[in-house]
Amino acid sequence: MKLLYQKYKPFYQSNLHLAIPVVISQLGHTLVHTADSVIIGHFVGTVALAAVSLVNSIFTIVLVIGIGISYGLTPLIAQENGKKEYSECGKLLSNSLLINAVSGVLLYVLVYFGSVAIIDHLDQSAEVVRQAKPYLNLLGFSIIPLMIFMTFKQFAEGLGFTKQAMMISIWGNIFNVCLGIIFVKGLFGIEPMGIRSVGWSTLIDRTIMAVVMAVYVLRSQNFKKYLSRFAIKSISVIRSINIIRIGAPVAMQYTFEVSAFSGAAILIGTIGAVDQAAHQVAINLASMTYMMASGISAAATIKTGNSFGSRDFIQLRLSAISSYHIVLAFMMLTALLFIGLNQILPWIYTSDRDVIEIAAQLLIIAGFFQLFDGTQVVGLGVLRGMGDVNIPTFITFIAYWIIGLPVGYYLGVTMGFGAEGIWYGLTLGLLVSAGLLFLRFDRLSRRIALQPA
Repeated sequence: MKLLYQKYKPFYQSNLHLAIPVVISQLGHTLVHTADSVIIGHFVGTVALAAVSLVNSIFTIVLVIGIGISYGLTPLIAQENGKKEYSECGKLLSNSLLINAVSGVLLYVLVYFGSVAIIDHLDQSAEVVRQAKPYLNLLGFSIIPLMIFMTFKQFAEGLGFTKQAMMISIWGNIFNVCLGIIFVKGLFGIEPMGIRSVGWSTLIDRTIMAVVMAVYVLRSQNFKKYLSRFAIKSISVIRSINIIRIGAPVAMQYTFEVSAFSGAAILIGTIGAVDQAAHQVAINLASMTYMMASGISAAATIKTGNSFGSRDFIQLRLSAISSYHIVLAFMMLTALLFIGLNQILPWIYTSDRDVIEIAAQLLIIAGFFQLFDGTQVVGLGVLRGMGDVNIPTFITFIAYWIIGLPVGYYLGVTMGFGAEGIWYGLTLGLLVSAGLLFLRFDRLSRRIALQPA
């Protein structure tokens, strides 16, 4: 163990230095929905919390599609920076901004005309659906400023500047919580808004974050040499295709996983509002650790992209393996917390004892799938940095939709194990994904490591 640590120590340090701000920034996306769940669970009630669960299950698919598309910029920026092609970074930013802005509008249209329409046909409680619709519409509109924020965030992080997005996310979440409480309680003469309160607070928060992040990147001296060719005339079909060629498969990877969990939430909703609320509690906690692991994954993408761009393939493999070590250690810790505090953590969200009882059992399962969830998301990040996105996309589809969700349906609905059975199926899907992605990375990295630097 000592020799292993000495071998990877420099990579642990450099990866953590880059990853920690990204982890906190990534966590911000989930904390927005966590704050919504806490505020609604305590101040409005169990039915409203079930509505939040339903909306988050639907909107999370839209969210990860947007985030995945925006990720198409990061490895390209990292690779060009590794080649010292600085002006090309500004050109890529111009193309990414257009792609993400258009994607944000299209995703909102999808929510407005698609999700709001199908929500009536998901066999959910009528009262849950009634409360869910206005919240879903507001969240849907917030994807537009979020995509603008993600454009500049991924540009800065691709160049190794990760702390600024972290600080903006921290203050944004504090602002979101304050606004949510003001709106839901009707403070300062404002009429109480119920579940719509957290929708408005999220929309306002994401708009301000987009403006602040854009101003920082465009005015900071850190990016002056990179932005020399940031202009409308730099938009080209070839660059846009290169970004989409990575971003679209990444969006599909996230969509396959998250939609499987969203499908699980809808299946659990057919069992009852209490089970659905319990699922929301457990999945919120699991989502926080997942987003933190995806921060490690994002840092791995940047480091891998830099090494790939400079053709230092031995360092690429060592850095990637150190990211696997880091995420495994982190997820082991969170697994112990979930299992040890499974009766306590649900109280953060609700005081309904029936919800807490079911959520506590789900957290034990979540504790086990933490390890697989962390390793698979790092595997995706490393392969993304190498430009390998198509085969990993196929792997995620097989793992979640051919194995995970069908097994979950069989155990949870057909066999009658309820929410726990559905979660067992999802755990199996994560295990398959983690294993196949690591084998893919191991094969590719060993092959290219034989090439000269």
